[in-house]
Amino acid sequence: MSNKVGIKYPLEIKMKAIEMKQDGIPVKTIQEALNIKSESQVYAWWYWYRDGDLHRPEQPAGKQYTFGYGPEGTTKEEVLLNQNRSLKAHNEILKKYIQLERRWYLK
Repeated sequence: MSNKVGIKYPLEIKMKAIEMKQDGIPVKTIQEALNIKSESQVYAWWYWYRDGDLHRPEQPAGKQYTFGYGPEGTTKEEVLLNQNRSLKAHNEILKKYIQLERRWYLK
């Protein structure tokens, strides 16, 4: 019976991995550069970003806040800031998609 303990990465590492993935850097390269053990971890962070769940990288491991955007004790202002950040991320993704779509039609 093994006792598996997950690695906790700081928020800075998670955000840097997301930024690198956004810039088109391969996941293997991101793993090596940031010393991340699991490829699937990078993808999880990327999917959170892509789906606008920017509150997810900040929450503790094993904690999923279904109804709010942060742990108990999070102020309403923090919740609104997280939602604002999430919506901005959605807009950035949509802008990039529109740019790609324009390129597809021009070809």
